[in-house]
Amino acid sequence: MGMKAKVALGAVVGIVVIGAVSANAGSDGKDGGSGGGDKGSSASAEHKSGGAKDSGGAEKSDAKSEEKKAAFGGDGEYQVGGDVKPGTYRTTGNDDGMCYWERAKDASGELDSLLANDNVSGTSYVTIKSTDKLFKSSGCADWEAVDPKAKGTPASSMEGDGGMFKVGTDIAPGTYKSTGNADDSCYWERTKDAGHGLDSIIANNNVTGTAVVTISPSDAYFKTNDCGTWKKA
Repeated sequence: MGMKAKVALGAVVGIVVIGAVSANAGSDGKDGGSGGGDKGSSASAEHKSGGAKDSGGAEKSDAKSEEKKAAFGGDGEYQVGGDVKPGTYRTTGNDDGMCYWERAKDASGELDSLLANDNVSGTSYVTIKSTDKLFKSSGCADWEAVDPKAKGTPASSMEGDGGMFKVGTDIAPGTYKSTGNADDSCYWERTKDAGHGLDSIIANNNVTGTAVVTISPSDAYFKTNDCGTWKKA
């Protein structure tokens, strides 16, 4: 195991890796996102919603559906409880780790106001708590509210740089293998929630070569960045 350091925009948030240290955000890091680009049995980062239908059964335009679906934009600073409600949100289609988000306990902009943050490639989930005061988002696709009761068809493979997958909805539990990882660049993480704090992590690792991980049915999310495609063993 090694070290995968990530420097956030003017701040550092550390995540303890078993035997190593990973940061939870970085200007050039990729540490979040749900879904990969494969079709069929592979989890996809593209989150499509069926268009709403009018009284005649015809589907309305996707633009209108997406407009209704977006909870808030991917660029801005939002006061929790006013501009944005507490809850879990999802952003998709973020490229090259340029999407940055931050949960903060106040609007001072100082380092100790940070509760959690991340630079995202692909898809990410984040839970904004009622005790948070500010949520910042920059360079991200629109954020959508996640229905906690929503169900999906979980895939049995996922893109290794897809980001963050919801277990049981985006990806099925089980043992997965990723090959072709080089230079400790492959990072994976099993989490119990989408808070992105130290206490959210169940297990994580930086891997060179072949990586094998068992995702438990009780896990909430699985994060993967800079890894080869994961396939269920």
